[in-house]
Amino acid sequence: MWLLLAFFSALFLGLYDVSRKVSLQGNSVLPVLFLNTVFCSLIFLPFLLVSTFFPDTLSGTIFYVPPIDWKSHGLIFIKSTIVLTSWCFGYYGIKNLPLTLVGPINATRPVMILVGAMLIYGERLNLYQWIGVILAITSIFLLSRSGKKEGINFVKNRWIIYVAIASLAGATSGLYDRYLLRIVEPMAVQSWFNLYQILIMGTILLIIWYPRRRQNTPFQWRWSILMISVFLSIADFAYFYALSYSDSMISIVSMVRRGSVLVSFLFGAFVLHESNLKNKLVDLSLILIGMIFLYLGTK
Repeated sequence: MWLLLAFFSALFLGLYDVSRKVSLQGNSVLPVLFLNTVFCSLIFLPFLLVSTFFPDTLSGTIFYVPPIDWKSHGLIFIKSTIVLTSWCFGYYGIKNLPLTLVGPINATRPVMILVGAMLIYGERLNLYQWIGVILAITSIFLLSRSGKKEGINFVKNRWIIYVAIASLAGATSGLYDRYLLRIVEPMAVQSWFNLYQILIMGTILLIIWYPRRRQNTPFQWRWSILMISVFLSIADFAYFYALSYSDSMISIVSMVRRGSVLVSFLFGAFVLHESNLKNKLVDLSLILIGMIFLYLGTK
């Protein structure tokens, strides 16, 4: 069941990337990110309020938000900080780079998580899972070569570095989730995590963006901004519950979630008409084959 939840999460994570790209084109980054945190919080706030004041209404359902202690609040606040670091760098990267390039770069996260999961949690992969991981790593390398053909220097390009930092922070968050979700219920994590993000992102907006808003790219409202939060909330909901299963493996869940690159790639190819697609498509097919082997490895 946890693997099916991971695939479900991957689908909506791809739609989330598409919504981000549409929302950020010619738009100011920080207000879009702040609104994302606000809308995500509004989605889960009713569940938190009902669970707090009318606990019998949702008790026993997957939407119930149990009370947590101050230690758990502190752990969730740390997660919020890590994720916002990833998002801030990632949003700037996806705004300024082709979507068919950003997705594959983000696909490096499971490789980082795999190393961390083996070192920290002692996870071990079987033959099929190793084949899937190796294919995914190979596809990432080939796709980076395709990016060079578009004149993007992976060492000197600022936006590539931003996406790399976002991927590293995202991998750190993934490893942290494996620890956090064994202590705190998924709905509690997702509900409070979003509220803390509003506080952090609101402070950043007031200090960094608002005083200089007239000198920077103006903010434009688009309905795709709302869809960022909707798709992300669904993707994270499935992700958190996948990790809550005692037999789930963070290395596999994270790799499957990177299958979201297929959704964003198709959008970049057929809607945004991005370049150098033939080489990227051949390379990207390895990711799909890798996902199949990961699935076979859990049977």
